[in-house]
Amino acid sequence: MTRTEEFEELRPLLFSIAYRILGSVSEAEDAVQESWLRWECSATRPACAKSFLSAVVTRVALDVLRSARVRREKYVGPWFPEPLLADPYQDPERSAELADSLSMAALLLLERLSPLERAVFVLREVFAFGFPEIASALDRSEVACRQLAVRARRHMDAGRPRFEADRREREELAERFFDAFREGDVDALREVLAADVHMIGDGGGKAPLWGEEGAFGIDMVARRVAVFAPLFTGVGGVVELHEVNGQPGAVLRARDGKILGTWALDILDGRIQAIRTVINPDKLQHMGPVADAWAILREAQRVRRSAEQPHDAQPARR
Repeated sequence: MTRTEEFEELRPLLFSIAYRILGSVSEAEDAVQESWLRWECSATRPACAKSFLSAVVTRVALDVLRSARVRREKYVGPWFPEPLLADPYQDPERSAELADSLSMAALLLLERLSPLERAVFVLREVFAFGFPEIASALDRSEVACRQLAVRARRHMDAGRPRFEADRREREELAERFFDAFREGDVDALREVLAADVHMIGDGGGKAPLWGEEGAFGIDMVARRVAVFAPLFTGVGGVVELHEVNGQPGAVLRARDGKILGTWALDILDGRIQAIRTVINPDKLQHMGPVADAWAILREAQRVRRSAEQPHDAQPARR
């Protein structure tokens, strides 16, 4: 097998490691590309390509993360990871760990860890690397890496959600939610929302949102969704059901098929606990052409005003 073939075989794994460390598709792809350059320039051929490249991509991702964290502190409004519609790396033996670690909720918890804790958790808990490999990748002792793993696991277990195990039940609940969304049916929405549900969005100050401060509680969230739905569908918007970061969700598209945003649902105990929307155009570009959300909002407002205007009464016939 050539070097190129070895690298391409491992590319899905490398991207998945980098994405979980960085929470960014574009930055993860850059980290993988940098790993390829270092792999290609290596004077000797490593005994284990997987260990070598996993270590390289982890180090590159950590360097990027340290500078990215400074930028995120200045981010306008809530910061969410760039939505990922499909994980390129699949491992049937670790499918549950891979899916849970990909969720928006889990990635936001990872943001609370130090960069080293985050890297150790991803390598150990998600991808099952041994501590000797992790120690080599991070240039730390095995004892230090084990301590980092304990701290990271404690932080993650304290706040990590436990999603419904039955994928089909989650999908059916998501279908009911988006059916109610399309119809603007408040009562149907209330049937699938948890009492303490919260809805919050990431626009980065670059797109209109229905309140970046978020909506909390079943009544407020149901009303907000029901208000947004007729405006969106009234201008030809389309809701395309799709997994978002391994959880039920949807891609919202404008009339011309361009992407307006993503909605990801956290489902627990047969109810939707959280709705996270991403509409920042910078975070959607990897998915295809992005719609002008401001233009769509202006069109929706014109349509609503037109619908609200009373029609002139017809003159009575003599």
